[in-house]
Amino acid sequence: MPAVYPFEAVQFHLDPGRSDLSDQVAPPYDVLDIRGKQSLLNKSPRNIVAIDLPHVPAKELGPAETYAKAGAQFREWLAPGVGGLLHKRQKPALFAYRQTFRFDGKDVQRCGMACTLDIKPFGPSSGGGILPHEETFSGPKEDRMALMKATRAQLSPIFGLHPDENGTATSLVRSVMSSRPADITARMEHDHVAHEVWAIDDPATIVAYARALTGEDVFIADGHHRYTTALNYLAAQRAERTLPADHPATRCMFVLVSMSDPGLVIGPTHRVIGGMSGYSIEAFMAAAAGILTFTPVARGGLAELHSALLSSHALGEPRVGLWDFKTGRGMLATPATPDPLRDRFGSKPIEWRTLDVAFCQYVLVERLCQGVMNAGQPVKWAFPHSVAEVEEIGSGRETGAGGGTGFAQLAVLVRPTPLSAVRAVSRANELMPQKSTFFYPKLATGLFMHDVSGS
Repeated sequence: MPAVYPFEAVQFHLDPGRSDLSDQVAPPYDVLDIRGKQSLLNKSPRNIVAIDLPHVPAKELGPAETYAKAGAQFREWLAPGVGGLLHKRQKPALFAYRQTFRFDGKDVQRCGMACTLDIKPFGPSSGGGILPHEETFSGPKEDRMALMKATRAQLSPIFGLHPDENGTATSLVRSVMSSRPADITARMEHDHVAHEVWAIDDPATIVAYARALTGEDVFIADGHHRYTTALNYLAAQRAERTLPADHPATRCMFVLVSMSDPGLVIGPTHRVIGGMSGYSIEAFMAAAAGILTFTPVARGGLAELHSALLSSHALGEPRVGLWDFKTGRGMLATPATPDPLRDRFGSKPIEWRTLDVAFCQYVLVERLCQGVMNAGQPVKWAFPHSVAEVEEIGSGRETGAGGGTGFAQLAVLVRPTPLSAVRAVSRANELMPQKSTFFYPKLATGLFMHDVSGS
């Protein structure tokens, strides 16, 4: 693993005896639409979303003036004498970070540590590397780069995983949490997740945590676009001037969660597809003859289709649920032949070839939806995480996952990608298709930020 460092975090000022930052923190930029952003600003115009999401949607580069305004606002909030809204810690610290939430009907607590790591190129490396696990889009990287140049800060942490096979790191993190009350608390209304933060600045604990991670790889669970932005920003800075080895721009802010942590869970990222000129469910099924096997789900809606997808273990690997919005027909789809991606991707590991999301990307979307239903042209996508959001998109709503009026034609429901597959594919130095995983819940933005200006 790259070296682990405490950092002089930028944080919202808290009055003595107060710990709650619910009005200041926000979900990550990539899950908010304009309504979600405005809802946060209606509660407090000093919510971090005012800076972190200057342009909506953040899936593409916005006007230059929006980023310039965000940068000026960040520096204004950080300037002395402006109400003390933000301040920069004088003593470097790590931050134990706990999220409490419900998942599959159970109460869960996921625990990790916020720190900074040396920025290094993706891939295996002596002593531990930083490994991506899925492909990315160009638009969000352009948006995040413009924002980072304007603010000279990393506003939200990368979510990283590390093996921690003996559980040493997660035990240390949880022991800090059990020793005293949290320094910062927050709860966001959109998902009811509780966030708690403990600042750690004593050298012994910092050294013990860094030692527990020695030699381990970091797998990026969420934040590929932002880590790529940190790489590109550092390269641009080095092209302009010589940076000291310990300059803040040489390091990237992470929250690291142990793969041994009992609160680590993965949810699905479904697909809603539209924009197909020749699509009907009948035409799709005809085109899929000999490629897919269909099992109708006779009654019910999307929720019943999702339940059938998760419970039909006898149908083989992989499998997805298909829902036609026009007719309300639902069915399960499986490959008509074993290992359908072997001919095209024989060099990739079997864990990659049997992913539901790989099957979806290269058989359903590229071969059938694009290749046949849309005359070889790209389709339109949305990436919802829940059946309720699939239904919203189907009704014509624009959400943080995409959508819009008249958009939805076909929904593809997928199962969560197993953690074992994430580890196997990353260690094989391979990339999963875009939007392969959804590590629930997302990290909050605004609990800690990393000033990379060096001033």
